[in-house]
Amino acid sequence: MEAVNTGISDADSVDDDQAVEEDETVDAGGDPTLGQVLLAVEELWPESLAEDWDEVGLVVGRPNVPVTKVLFAVDPTLAVIDEAIEWGAGLLITHHPLLLKGVNSVAATSAKGLAVHRLIEAGTGLLTVHTNGDSAVGGVSDVLADAFGLENVEPLTPAANGLPEEGIGRVGDLPELITLGDFAASVFEMLPAVAGGVRVAGDKDGLVRRVAVCGGAGDSLFDAVRASHADVYVTADMRHHPASEAREGASNGRPYLIDVSHFASEWLWLPAAAEALGNVLADQGYDVEIRVSSTNSDPWDFILTPGGD
Repeated sequence: MEAVNTGISDADSVDDDQAVEEDETVDAGGDPTLGQVLLAVEELWPESLAEDWDEVGLVVGRPNVPVTKVLFAVDPTLAVIDEAIEWGAGLLITHHPLLLKGVNSVAATSAKGLAVHRLIEAGTGLLTVHTNGDSAVGGVSDVLADAFGLENVEPLTPAANGLPEEGIGRVGDLPELITLGDFAASVFEMLPAVAGGVRVAGDKDGLVRRVAVCGGAGDSLFDAVRASHADVYVTADMRHHPASEAREGASNGRPYLIDVSHFASEWLWLPAAAEALGNVLADQGYDVEIRVSSTNSDPWDFILTPGGD
């Protein structure tokens, strides 16, 4: 396996220390087919862990085609697809689905139709690893919990068809008490820089130790968060009414809330996922170059705040 490249450069960049070192390589031989890569993916992130409403798995591609390059990304946007094609990727693995809802046309007159056409015409496969990637051991929320230094970690909502340690979201304990302000600052510093930044609800000087996390949109999990006795909950896309109701019903002000970028919360998983897939394929004797997309697919470009420029 060649080096796992996770760089995002210039204005769309993340800090260098968030990337897997580019000089780390694993020697292997032979090119797997797309079907063989799919088997490796299933070993890491079984489709059985996906939520009932979700659509995961192969979207575009022939299982018998050899794959020498795999690109990981959060979103299958046209810019990401162009990046994959220009690099020569045989497979693009994205966290978010391209076709989550039913469609009756993939004509190139729509953005999604054009995405399908570009992928097929270039011979690039597309694979979705969504809530199965959230739930699995080493998945999105596990990576967040590790980044925050949490101990005694367990799922917020255990998986119906998985191991006891699998499920949506995670909750665990920091090694020591810390103020909400300092913890929020550490969250901000470890995530990729995006326009929306980090929003916090709670006493800046309040002490926190027990932390609940959910990569992506997690304001549907407030019942589980309260049951976990978390001091603070970190997730993305918190809507006004669920967040307001959670604050109104908080016990002693807790759980405090930290709202982060959906894209940023899930980007952290990509380097770990690329490395994990590379290790499985290398162990099977396959030589595949795996890279993390350098495209920032967060939809927001800038934000205005009181007192800001």
